[in-house]
This record gives sequence, C-alpha cells and structure tokens, in this order.
Amino acid sequence: MKIGVVGGGGREHAIIKALKKNKEIEVIYAIPGNGGIARDAVCVPEIKATDVPAVVKFCKDQKLDYVVVAPDDPLVLGTVDALENVGIPAFGPKANAAIIEGSKVFSKNLMKKYGIPTAKYEVFHDIQAAEDYVRTCPIPTVIKADGLALGKGVIIAMTREEAVAGIKTIMEEKKFGHSGDQIVIEEYLEGPEVSVLSFTDGKTVVPMISSMDHKRINDNDEGPNTGGMGTIAPNPYYTKEIAAECMEKIFKPTIAAMNQEGRTFRGCLYFGLMITKDGPKVIEYNCRFGDPEAQVVLPLLDSDLLTIMQATTNGTLREDMVKWKDAAACCVIEASGGYPVSYKSGYEIKGIDQAEHVYVAGAELKDGKLYTHGGRVLGVVETAPTLKEAIDKAYESAAKVSFAHMHMRHDIGQRALKALAQ
Repeated sequence: MKIGVVGGGGREHAIIKALKKNKEIEVIYAIPGNGGIARDAVCVPEIKATDVPAVVKFCKDQKLDYVVVAPDDPLVLGTVDALENVGIPAFGPKANAAIIEGSKVFSKNLMKKYGIPTAKYEVFHDIQAAEDYVRTCPIPTVIKADGLALGKGVIIAMTREEAVAGIKTIMEEKKFGHSGDQIVIEEYLEGPEVSVLSFTDGKTVVPMISSMDHKRINDNDEGPNTGGMGTIAPNPYYTKEIAAECMEKIFKPTIAAMNQEGRTFRGCLYFGLMITKDGPKVIEYNCRFGDPEAQVVLPLLDSDLLTIMQATTNGTLREDMVKWKDAAACCVIEASGGYPVSYKSGYEIKGIDQAEHVYVAGAELKDGKLYTHGGRVLGVVETAPTLKEAIDKAYESAAKVSFAHMHMRHDIGQRALKALAQ
C-alpha cells in the first residue's frame, strides 16, 4: 500500500511512526513533512498542506491508496472532499463537518441547540457591542476568535481592561486575520482540563486514552499560551465515572447532532473538556488529532492504526478494534528560545539518536544534519508502566537531545502526579 500523510509537524510524525508498524505499507509520503520526518517517510516539501489542488494532484499521480489529512486548515478547506472526488479514500472529516473546529460560533450554537454542556456565551460582530458587554459581564471572561488561529485565538481576561484590550487585539488589530471578524465571549469555567481524542465513523464513537496538555510557555503555568509545551496520558482527572458521563452527555450527543445537521463527522474528533463542579463541559472541539496530544496517545495504541482509520472512512468502526496498552506516556516539548513571540532558527540539533522516541515538529535536513526550523522543535516521548516512570524517562531522554537556545518546561506531569497522590 502507498499512503499519504498531509502535514509537517510533530503530530504528523507521531501518526507516520504509528502507521509504519503496518507491514502492508510500502511507502508513506509526507506532504510537506519536515527534515526529521524525512527519516521515516518520503517528504514532498514543495507542496504546502493547504494547497488542496496540488495535494490532490500529487496523490492521484502517485496512485496513493489512502491519505491521512492531519491538520485543521486542509480539513476546513475540503481536502478530504477533493480526494474522495478523485476516488482516493481519506481519513478526516469533510469540510461541512470540519466546521465544528473551523467556526467557534457554529460549535457553540450547535451545543446550545442540542443541550450539550458548555460555557454560557454571547456572539459579537461589532467591536463596540463587544466592549459594552465586557464592561458589565462577570469577570474573568474568555474571548475567542471565531475561526482557526493555530490554537492561539483565545484570550482569558482577568480584568475588564484586559477584556477590552483582547477585543481590540482580535477584532481591530486583526491579530488572527479574518478569524477575528466575529468573536465569542463566554463565561470563565474552573476545574481541571482534559483532552479526549476519539475515533468516529459517524455512527460509533470510540474515545482514545485521555491526556493533559500544558499550554503555558513556562513552569508553574506561567507566561503566554503556546501550541502546547508537553502532555501526559492518561489524565488522572478523567475517572471511569467522568468518562461514562462524557459518553452519554457529550460524545454521543455531538455525533448525533452533527448527523442531524447533515454534517456527518468521520475521522478524529477532539473533545477539549473542563471538569467543573457542575460536571464535565466542552471548552472546544477540534476536527483532528491534537498536537501534542497525539504524541502521547498514539504510542499507547495496541491496535493497527491504519485498520482503525480505514474503518472510520468506511463506516465499519467497532469498539473492539481499538485496544490500548496498560501504560502511561509523557511528552516533553523542546522549543526555540523566545517562542511563542520571536525566535531564531538554524541551530544544529545534537543527540537525537540518543533518545528512543523523538517526534520532530520543526527541523530541516542539510547535509545529513538536522537544524531547528520553527518554534516547537521536538517532542521527546517515553512510555512506562506508571506515569511517574514515564515522566522520569522522558526527562532523561530530553537531556540527551540539545540545540542552542533551547527552552523546555521542567514540570510536565507534576500536576497529574499530585492528583494521583490525593
């Protein structure tokens, strides 16, 4: 079989490494891939993941048997639709279902209409109306750009002044472009956050192992939000009781709601949850594998990933197809110093072969050597029978890999260990 994976980050590297375990796969093309992924797949750096016609032409010319569309932008742009139109089956939702991530307004209205628990909210198209609202609404409050913003289009305003400044940043200064043409302002929820990825064929939904992301750049959850500085799995706050409640009140109702709207969702549906005093509530949906959540969840998968993915596409997904190792995982992100604001690239990455599981997010290959190329550079992942062992192993491995001006957090998983100790 010849497989394509659209995307070029750490998540795509994790997907490719998981797919490679299937012996029927002869070759995997990464479109565009990156210098680190080039060790595990044939990269096609001349094609951007968002160039839908070029992606489709390449997949058709190479006679690919199956394509995994991993990032949000190509999904929202309709890459799966375009591939299926030329007879190539693909993993991921069609554009009309990917809107569940592509528009915060759509997803909030969907939850309201179908009674899926989420934060109370208001939608604004007008800056003045939004500013008037935050002068009287409960504080803290959360302000979200409607469209895709690389996971960064959310501002948690602790004061009214911060709320007004956040509205200006998104709607007036257009920090996230047209994604900020309209915004959602919602109530601030409190409680532990949980990420749950799920496989679904539009009828059956099979949740993956839960995980916990660490978004802030610095230890103790300080500093600006990033795309994610590390993850652990499973998440200790996600108990069997919570999981059962989520299945009945959130997961199944979401799949049913999308079907009811004529937007059947097939692929990986990500549920960003908060466990509040009133029970679990949805913070956000993503229409694809989270990054870096995929990096800790996929190494724990004890079934063939390609078989599962094809079942989501074919509408033949069964719960017994998806089996998990009885283990834990930790991912430590090594980032460029200065990320997420400004940083320099082009530093040689040393020691990458010393660590067993390294997913490359931002690197380029020159003369057989890897150099940094991006904000988040590497995800160092280890699995072990217990979370404590997985964390210790991940940091031992991370210490072996280095590049100039590297930055990483040293407390990934500590909050989870405290929860386990309670």
